[in-house]
Amino acid sequence: MIQFAIFGTTAIILFAMGLYGFFTRPHVFRKILAANIMAVSVFLFLITMAQRHPDHPDPVPHAMVLTGIVVSVSATAFGLSLLRRLNRQEIPPYLDVESTDSAPPRHKSGEET
Repeated sequence: MIQFAIFGTTAIILFAMGLYGFFTRPHVFRKILAANIMAVSVFLFLITMAQRHPDHPDPVPHAMVLTGIVVSVSATAFGLSLLRRLNRQEIPPYLDVESTDSAPPRHKSGEET
């Protein structure tokens, strides 16, 4: 029973840290990392909830965690590919409202400034 409390509390703390990082950091890469931390905390919580009886654990949360890992990896890869595209186009990877309002207008590649 003490393991349930330790792992459950750890999952809640990790989720809170990820949520804080997601909403306070303007850089896209740090937001992706924070989302991964939140996903790992949900996986930890699901696995913690699966172990209720010492005889046999419930297999459904384990299957959900495996599916969640696949979805999390693909979402991370998609986010990193979008971040890479932003880097190639020399767009700053920040999601801050003030920085987008003061940015100079973008010109097409064929136009001269």
